[in-house]
Amino acid sequence: MTGTTMTSTPSRSRSVLRHCAAVAAAGAASVLLVACGGSGADSTGSGHGAHAKPSSAPATPGQHNAADTAFAQGMIPHHRQAVEMAELASTRAGSAEVKKLAEEIRKAQDPEIRTLSGWLTAWGEQVPAEGAGDHSAHGDGAAGMMSAQEMDGLKTASGGAFDTAFTELMIKHHEGAVAMARTEQAQGSFPAARTMAETIVSTQSAEIAHMNKLLGRS
Repeated sequence: MTGTTMTSTPSRSRSVLRHCAAVAAAGAASVLLVACGGSGADSTGSGHGAHAKPSSAPATPGQHNAADTAFAQGMIPHHRQAVEMAELASTRAGSAEVKKLAEEIRKAQDPEIRTLSGWLTAWGEQVPAEGAGDHSAHGDGAAGMMSAQEMDGLKTASGGAFDTAFTELMIKHHEGAVAMARTEQAQGSFPAARTMAETIVSTQSAEIAHMNKLLGRS
C-alpha cells in the first residue's frame, strides 16, 4: 500500500503539471492569436494606422492650396529683384534716406525669400531657380516687376538720378507685391503665408507712402 501510494503521488503530480502546462500553452497561444489577429486585422487596420502618420505629417506643413503655392512661387523672384535693386543703392544712391530705405527693404525681404523657399520645399512644390529669369518671371511689368532694360538703366544711374529712378521703380514694384499679397489674403489657406501677406501689405504700403513723400508727392 505504501509503495502504491508513493508511486501514484508522483504520477499524479506529473499529470497535474502536464495539465497546467497544457493550459498555459493554450493561454499563450490564445494571447498570441489575439495579438496577431489585432495586428493582422490586420494589415488593413494596423497598416492603415501606420500610414496615417506619414500621410498626416505632410498635412501640417502641407495644408496649403494652389493660391499659397502661386503666392510663394511668385513672391520669391519678386523679392529677389527688390533685394537686387536695394543692393545697388548701397553704392549708387546719393540720398542717405534712399540708402536707409533700401537697406530696410533688403533686411525684410531676404529672410522672407528663405521662408517662402522652405514652404515650397515642405509642400513638395518647385522653388523658382535663381537667375536672369527673375526679371521676367511675371512678364515685363507684371506685378510691378522691372524689365531687364529697366534694371540695366538702374545699374548705370547714380546720385540723384539713381534716387529718383529707384524710388519710382520701387513704388511700382511694391504695388505689385501688395496686389499679390492681397490675393493671398483672399484666396490662400496656409496660415503662415496669409500672415506674411498681411505683413507685406502693411509694411510695403507704408513704404510706398514714404517713397511718394521722398518724390514730393502728396
